Amino acid sequence: METVTQLANQLVASYARVGGINHLDGKNLPSKRAITAITQDLLRLLFPGFFDEKPVHSSEIKVLTAELLDSVLGRLEDEIRKSLEYRPPPGLPKKNITAAAHALTVEFLGCLPRIREILKTDMDAAYNGDPAAASREEVIVSYPFVEAIAVQRLAHELYLKRVALIPRVMTEWAHFRSGMDLHPGAQIGTHFFVDHCTGTVVGETAVIGERVKMYHGVTLGAKSTAHVEELRGMKRHPTIEDRVTIYPGATILGGETVIGAGSTIGGNVFLMDSVAPNSLVIYDGLDMRVLNKADKNAALDYQI
Repeated sequence: METVTQLANQLVASYARVGGINHLDGKNLPSKRAITAITQDLLRLLFPGFFDEKPVHSSEIKVLTAELLDSVLGRLEDEIRKSLEYRPPPGLPKKNITAAAHALTVEFLGCLPRIREILKTDMDAAYNGDPAAASREEVIVSYPFVEAIAVQRLAHELYLKRVALIPRVMTEWAHFRSGMDLHPGAQIGTHFFVDHCTGTVVGETAVIGERVKMYHGVTLGAKSTAHVEELRGMKRHPTIEDRVTIYPGATILGGETVIGAGSTIGGNVFLMDSVAPNSLVIYDGLDMRVLNKADKNAALDYQI
């Protein structure tokens, strides 16, 4: 029987033999566990009283908020510093990384009031867009969409500041929790709602306008992932203009694909081409048709 020492020697030998999945002698990477805890506390700051185990009273909200902000600031600053050391933005001197991490963290936390204003529109869209929602409180405490979009909007701010790793860790935690994969790079307008969430994927360069409603199993993806290095940084995912509804199972691909404002994309539709504003795109099991909503005969069973 092999000893622990022999087993360890075999494993260490594999570290030398099988490279690419080791991180030895490198920079200290941001901690997934720490980022998860910080993300949960950020949700407490965005939705006071909803993510706390004890009631939060207005008489103590100022003190509690200051204490939690101070805690988040210190912990997040440490993780952002690690990120900047791992991949410093162009032109940032190494000696300024600590100061830059502090400035970025303070600037990010200063965005929270603005993010709350946008999230209020998302909560309104969810409540007004789902007849099963009994109250806005029910939406916030029980809809997986809430955590997914809140975390994406937080992570998007860090993505725009070119903070490496942390935004993806945040949104992948929300992906695990909600079943919906919203890349932190996606640009998402106000009054956004995804009903049920499960299986919906929104890619990095997707652009989503205002008052867009989607359902489960929707994919806003790229046409191809061949020639990966050539595609990095390129617009690969579709643009969804304002007031578009996308029903379950629809797949829309391509960076040049634009879904015109006011359109409805039916269930299980597969699109790699743009459609004009106010289009109705349906798949009847045999053929896909692109209709104009102005044609009353095109309404079928869809609410347009």
